[in-house]
Amino acid sequence: APDLSGPLNLGLVTNADYRLMIESITDCAIIFLDPGGIVLSWNGGARRLKGYEAHEAIGRHLSIFCPPELLEKNRPQHQLEVAAASGQFEEEGWRLRKDGTRFWSSVVITRLTGPDGRLRGFSQITRDLSDRQKQDDLLRASEERFRLMVDGVKDYAIFMLDPSGYIVSWNTGAKATKGYEAHEIIGRHFSLFYPPEVAATGFPAKELRVAREVGRYEDEGWRVRKDGSRFWASV
Repeated sequence: APDLSGPLNLGLVTNADYRLMIESITDCAIIFLDPGGIVLSWNGGARRLKGYEAHEAIGRHLSIFCPPELLEKNRPQHQLEVAAASGQFEEEGWRLRKDGTRFWSSVVITRLTGPDGRLRGFSQITRDLSDRQKQDDLLRASEERFRLMVDGVKDYAIFMLDPSGYIVSWNTGAKATKGYEAHEIIGRHFSLFYPPEVAATGFPAKELRVAREVGRYEDEGWRVRKDGSRFWASV
């Protein structure tokens, strides 16, 4: 009998060992495809993630895992062509389970070549990213609610500047207070709101510098609307 007490002899790792290792992985689907995209193997992770038993999936085309909108774009064939040409195809997107439900997944298709350099097929590894996608959706929904809340404020001008002082957002209150539509003002420098004699002193740049250094800057003074009229403002 071989001595297994020392370091592992890789020569003792058989094809059966590799099959056992892949079959035992349940947190991702690992399947092998022939050059045309037909499923040749099916591990425990594929069974758990996609819902098919091995005998239901083996022999079928990988397109059964793609939603209709991807089939219309011939996406499965595109995936195989990219993997065959470059060695690997990787993307995130919707995939289908046997019962028709969708899950957000990470898909990596890797080209498999034989010793003679000819294409033998592909491996496809699929991971379920649904939990992360749900968190991303919740974050986007929260950001959208906040944006709508800010945009709905009519009594205060609330707008964002980039680090150099150029305007990147514009709410309803800013339009009411300063007279500019969003498309007229976004991308312009906020020094536009200062009387010329104040802007000429470099005061707007000082405000940014102080806000950057200590976190905020507060001021009261004259500001200018689009029509040139002045108003006393708390900023």
